[in-house]
Amino acid sequence: MTLESLLAAHLAYLLSWDPDRPEDSDLAMYRSGVPHWTLNGVVRVRDHDLDDAVAEASSHFAGLPWLWWVGPDSDASVADGLLARGGTELARLPVMTIALDTFVVPDGVSVAEDVAEFVTAYAAVSEIRPEGVPVAVERELSLDVLRFAARVDGRIVGTAEAWISHDVVTVYFVGTQPGFRRQGIGTAVTAAALAAGRERGCRLGALTSSAMGEPVYRRMGFETVAEMRLFSLSA
Repeated sequence: MTLESLLAAHLAYLLSWDPDRPEDSDLAMYRSGVPHWTLNGVVRVRDHDLDDAVAEASSHFAGLPWLWWVGPDSDASVADGLLARGGTELARLPVMTIALDTFVVPDGVSVAEDVAEFVTAYAAVSEIRPEGVPVAVERELSLDVLRFAARVDGRIVGTAEAWISHDVVTVYFVGTQPGFRRQGIGTAVTAAALAAGRERGCRLGALTSSAMGEPVYRRMGFETVAEMRLFSLSA
Protein backbone atom coordinates (compact mmCIF):
# COMPACT_ATOMS: atom_id res chain seq x y z
CA MET A 1 0.00 0.00 0.00
CA THR A 2 1.50 3.31 -1.06
CA LEU A 3 1.23 6.69 0.61
CA GLU A 4 -0.41 7.91 -2.59
CA SER A 5 -3.26 5.44 -2.03
CA LEU A 6 -3.75 6.61 1.57
CA LEU A 7 -3.89 10.24 0.52
CA ALA A 8 -6.26 9.40 -2.34
CA ALA A 9 -8.60 7.67 0.11
CA HIS A 10 -8.55 10.72 2.41
CA LEU A 11 -9.22 13.01 -0.54
CA ALA A 12 -12.13 10.84 -1.68
CA TYR A 13 -13.70 10.95 1.79
CA LEU A 14 -13.53 14.72 2.11
CA LEU A 15 -14.83 15.26 -1.42
CA SER A 16 -17.76 12.98 -0.60
CA TRP A 17 -18.98 15.65 1.85
CA ASP A 18 -19.58 18.04 -1.04
CA PRO A 19 -23.06 17.59 -2.57
CA ASP A 20 -21.78 19.00 -5.87
CA ARG A 21 -19.12 16.29 -6.04
CA PRO A 22 -16.26 18.38 -7.52
CA GLU A 23 -13.95 16.49 -9.81
CA ASP A 24 -10.49 15.51 -8.63
CA SER A 25 -8.26 18.34 -9.87
CA ASP A 26 -5.11 20.30 -9.22
CA LEU A 27 -7.13 22.43 -6.78
CA ALA A 28 -9.26 19.94 -4.84
CA MET A 29 -11.87 21.59 -2.62
CA TYR A 30 -14.90 20.35 -0.69
CA ARG A 31 -17.78 22.47 0.61
CA SER A 32 -20.15 20.58 2.90
CA GLY A 33 -22.13 23.61 4.00
CA VAL A 34 -21.75 22.56 7.65
CA PRO A 35 -20.43 25.56 9.64
CA HIS A 36 -17.38 23.74 10.91
CA TRP A 37 -13.80 24.37 9.85
CA THR A 38 -12.78 20.75 9.10
CA LEU A 39 -15.83 20.07 6.92
CA ASN A 40 -15.01 22.72 4.32
CA GLY A 41 -11.61 23.23 2.79
CA VAL A 42 -8.86 22.83 0.26
CA VAL A 43 -7.42 19.35 0.49
CA ARG A 44 -4.81 19.49 -2.25
CA VAL A 45 -2.99 22.11 -4.34
CA ARG A 46 -0.90 20.68 -7.16
CA ASP A 47 0.52 22.55 -10.19
CA HIS A 48 -1.75 25.50 -9.43
CA ASP A 49 -0.79 29.14 -8.88
CA LEU A 50 -1.21 29.76 -5.15
CA ASP A 51 -2.54 33.31 -5.51
CA ASP A 52 -5.22 32.00 -7.84
CA ALA A 53 -5.95 29.16 -5.42
CA VAL A 54 -6.39 31.57 -2.51
CA ALA A 55 -8.77 33.74 -4.51
CA GLU A 56 -10.80 30.77 -5.77
CA ALA A 57 -11.05 29.17 -2.35
CA SER A 58 -11.96 32.39 -0.55
CA SER A 59 -14.83 32.92 -2.97
CA HIS A 60 -15.94 29.28 -2.88
CA PHE A 61 -16.13 29.14 0.94
CA ALA A 62 -17.60 32.58 1.58
CA GLY A 63 -19.74 32.54 4.72
CA LEU A 64 -18.28 29.30 6.10
CA PRO A 65 -15.34 28.41 8.32
CA TRP A 66 -12.78 26.47 6.30
CA LEU A 67 -9.14 25.45 6.17
CA TRP A 68 -6.27 24.24 4.02
CA TRP A 69 -4.99 20.67 4.34
CA VAL A 70 -1.36 20.56 3.25
CA GLY A 71 0.12 17.09 2.90
CA PRO A 72 2.59 15.21 0.70
CA ASP A 73 0.15 15.31 -2.24
CA SER A 74 0.30 19.13 -2.42
CA ASP A 75 3.17 21.07 -3.96
CA ALA A 76 6.11 21.37 -1.56
CA SER A 77 5.90 25.18 -1.67
CA VAL A 78 2.28 25.45 -0.49
CA ALA A 79 2.86 25.55 3.28
CA ASP A 80 5.51 28.27 3.11
CA GLY A 81 3.43 30.10 0.52
CA LEU A 82 0.42 30.24 2.81
CA LEU A 83 2.55 31.51 5.69
CA ALA A 84 4.14 34.15 3.45
CA ARG A 85 0.66 35.38 2.53
CA GLY A 86 -0.34 35.83 6.18
CA GLY A 87 -1.73 32.36 6.85
CA THR A 88 -1.79 30.76 10.29
CA GLU A 89 -0.74 27.20 10.95
CA LEU A 90 -3.47 25.62 13.09
CA ALA A 91 -2.11 22.12 13.68
CA ARG A 92 0.16 19.35 12.51
CA LEU A 93 -1.58 15.99 12.41
CA PRO A 94 0.15 12.64 11.93
CA VAL A 95 -1.16 10.33 9.22
CA MET A 96 -1.05 6.90 10.89
CA THR A 97 -1.49 3.35 9.61
CA ILE A 98 -1.87 -0.13 11.07
CA ALA A 99 -1.95 -3.65 9.64
CA LEU A 100 -5.36 -5.30 10.02
CA ASP A 101 -4.33 -8.75 11.21
CA THR A 102 -6.44 -9.49 14.28
CA PHE A 103 -9.10 -6.84 14.74
CA VAL A 104 -12.62 -7.91 15.72
CA VAL A 105 -15.62 -5.84 16.78
CA PRO A 106 -15.35 -5.45 20.59
CA ASP A 107 -18.20 -6.22 22.95
CA GLY A 108 -20.29 -3.16 23.71
CA VAL A 109 -19.86 -1.60 20.26
CA SER A 110 -22.52 -1.87 17.57
CA VAL A 111 -23.44 -0.45 14.19
CA ALA A 112 -25.18 2.92 14.58
CA GLU A 113 -28.39 2.75 12.57
CA ASP A 114 -29.82 6.16 13.50
CA VAL A 115 -27.72 8.68 11.57
CA ALA A 116 -29.19 11.73 13.34
CA GLU A 117 -28.39 10.24 16.74
CA PHE A 118 -24.86 9.37 15.60
CA VAL A 119 -24.17 12.84 14.20
CA THR A 120 -25.59 14.55 17.28
CA ALA A 121 -23.19 12.50 19.41
CA TYR A 122 -20.06 13.29 17.41
CA ALA A 123 -21.10 16.91 16.94
CA ALA A 124 -20.88 17.46 20.69
CA VAL A 125 -17.30 16.17 20.74
CA SER A 126 -16.22 17.83 17.48
CA GLU A 127 -17.70 21.21 18.47
CA ILE A 128 -20.14 21.36 15.57
CA ARG A 129 -22.69 23.99 16.52
CA PRO A 130 -26.32 22.85 16.95
CA GLU A 131 -27.43 24.78 13.87
CA GLY A 132 -24.94 22.78 11.82
CA VAL A 133 -26.23 19.36 12.88
CA PRO A 134 -29.15 19.12 10.40
CA VAL A 135 -26.83 19.86 7.47
CA ALA A 136 -24.28 17.34 8.78
CA VAL A 137 -27.04 14.72 9.05
CA GLU A 138 -28.10 15.43 5.47
CA ARG A 139 -24.53 15.04 4.24
CA GLU A 140 -23.96 11.90 6.31
CA LEU A 141 -27.00 10.25 4.73
CA SER A 142 -25.26 10.48 1.36
CA LEU A 143 -21.96 8.98 2.55
CA ASP A 144 -21.09 5.35 1.92
CA VAL A 145 -19.63 4.74 5.37
CA LEU A 146 -20.02 2.36 8.31
CA ARG A 147 -20.86 3.95 11.67
CA PHE A 148 -20.07 2.44 15.06
CA ALA A 149 -21.23 3.51 18.50
CA ALA A 150 -20.47 2.58 22.09
CA ARG A 151 -23.40 3.05 24.45
CA VAL A 152 -23.90 3.46 28.17
CA ASP A 153 -27.50 3.17 29.42
CA GLY A 154 -28.68 3.47 25.83
CA ARG A 155 -26.83 6.74 25.17
CA ILE A 156 -24.08 6.99 22.55
CA VAL A 157 -20.86 7.86 24.38
CA GLY A 158 -18.35 6.96 21.67
CA THR A 159 -18.32 7.13 17.86
CA ALA A 160 -16.19 6.06 14.91
CA GLU A 161 -16.82 6.12 11.17
CA ALA A 162 -15.19 3.74 8.66
CA TRP A 163 -14.58 4.84 5.06
CA ILE A 164 -13.41 2.09 2.68
CA SER A 165 -11.62 3.30 -0.43
CA HIS A 166 -8.46 2.43 -2.38
CA ASP A 167 -8.20 -0.88 -0.47
CA VAL A 168 -7.77 0.88 2.89
CA VAL A 169 -10.20 1.56 5.72
CA THR A 170 -9.80 5.12 6.98
CA VAL A 171 -11.32 6.02 10.36
CA TYR A 172 -13.00 9.35 11.08
CA PHE A 173 -15.01 11.01 13.86
CA VAL A 174 -13.49 8.97 16.66
CA GLY A 175 -14.72 10.66 19.81
CA THR A 176 -15.75 9.97 23.38
CA GLN A 177 -18.19 12.10 25.34
CA PRO A 178 -16.78 14.02 28.33
CA GLY A 179 -17.21 12.03 31.49
CA PHE A 180 -16.58 8.72 29.70
CA ARG A 181 -12.98 9.22 28.62
CA ARG A 182 -10.00 7.10 29.72
CA GLN A 183 -12.19 4.00 29.79
CA GLY A 184 -11.05 2.46 26.50
CA ILE A 185 -14.10 3.63 24.54
CA GLY A 186 -12.10 5.39 21.83
CA THR A 187 -9.96 2.29 21.38
CA ALA A 188 -13.05 0.08 21.16
CA VAL A 189 -14.87 2.09 18.49
CA THR A 190 -11.67 2.46 16.48
CA ALA A 191 -11.13 -1.29 16.64
CA ALA A 192 -14.71 -1.86 15.45
CA ALA A 193 -14.12 0.37 12.41
CA LEU A 194 -10.86 -1.43 11.61
CA ALA A 195 -12.52 -4.82 11.98
CA ALA A 196 -15.22 -3.77 9.53
CA GLY A 197 -12.55 -2.87 7.00
CA ARG A 198 -10.79 -6.18 7.50
CA GLU A 199 -14.05 -8.08 6.99
CA ARG A 200 -14.43 -6.28 3.66
CA GLY A 201 -11.00 -7.20 2.38
CA CYS A 202 -8.81 -4.34 3.57
CA ARG A 203 -5.43 -5.18 5.00
CA LEU A 204 -4.47 -1.68 6.14
CA GLY A 205 -6.16 0.86 8.38
CA ALA A 206 -5.41 4.58 8.46
CA LEU A 207 -6.42 7.78 10.21
CA THR A 208 -5.31 11.34 10.75
CA SER A 209 -4.87 11.84 14.46
CA SER A 210 -5.46 14.71 16.82
CA ALA A 211 -2.92 15.39 19.55
CA MET A 212 -5.34 13.89 22.09
CA GLY A 213 -5.81 10.70 20.13
CA GLU A 214 -2.22 10.03 19.08
CA PRO A 215 -1.11 8.22 22.28
CA VAL A 216 -4.21 5.99 22.08
CA TYR A 217 -3.48 5.02 18.49
CA ARG A 218 0.19 4.35 19.20
CA ARG A 219 -0.80 1.95 21.97
CA MET A 220 -3.03 0.18 19.44
CA GLY A 221 -0.06 -0.27 17.11
CA PHE A 222 -0.51 2.60 14.66
CA GLU A 223 2.63 4.11 13.14
CA THR A 224 3.12 7.54 11.60
CA VAL A 225 3.79 7.55 7.85
CA ALA A 226 3.21 11.21 6.94
CA GLU A 227 1.95 14.52 8.28
CA MET A 228 -0.92 16.84 7.46
CA ARG A 229 -0.53 20.53 8.25
CA LEU A 230 -3.68 22.60 8.68
CA PHE A 231 -3.77 26.31 7.86
CA SER A 232 -6.24 29.16 7.83
CA LEU A 233 -5.96 31.85 5.15
CA SER A 234 -8.45 33.75 3.05
CA ALA A 235 -7.99 36.49 0.49
